[in-house]
Amino acid sequence: MGQLSKTHLVEAGIWSLIVFVFFGYSFEFNQPIEIYKFGATGWPRVVLALLFLVILGNLYHQYRNGSAAQKGRVGVAETDDSETDYSDPATLIKIVSILMTPFIFAYLLKPVGMYSGAPIFIALVIFLFGERRWKHILATTAVIYAILLGLFVVVLNAPLPQGNMSPFYDFSAFILKMNTILQNSW
Repeated sequence: MGQLSKTHLVEAGIWSLIVFVFFGYSFEFNQPIEIYKFGATGWPRVVLALLFLVILGNLYHQYRNGSAAQKGRVGVAETDDSETDYSDPATLIKIVSILMTPFIFAYLLKPVGMYSGAPIFIALVIFLFGERRWKHILATTAVIYAILLGLFVVVLNAPLPQGNMSPFYDFSAFILKMNTILQNSW
């Protein structure tokens, strides 16, 4: 079996199980859509098919190369001399904060909304991952936020959570008003 180990097969099996379970659930909302010939399950099934192709590609790569570190790969050190010290409270706080940030963002989506919360979330994640240069944080946040708005608001015209608290709702209304003006100008 090449250089495949039992853990490689277990990992591929778990990911494949996730793909098949979600594919099975996709039949529960398989409804025709007037403007999209593939129905409500078109894109979810495409994403699941791509995920399954990635699983197969990963299995093939592990079959050929195993788990050995690849030379010249970005982010992989030649020697792993630095062990993470989990007894340090600062390390634990950083790990917990990185893991909890998406949950806090999801919890605050209803009162704050996507339009106001996304830039704060993006900047916070960049900061938690170690970037300390504020110009870089702000520039990266602006680019990612512009891509999100361009994709979801302009291209897909998808409704995003607007929030229900006063300043956040007002900002969301402003973004949607600008989108309407942009859409009508074309």
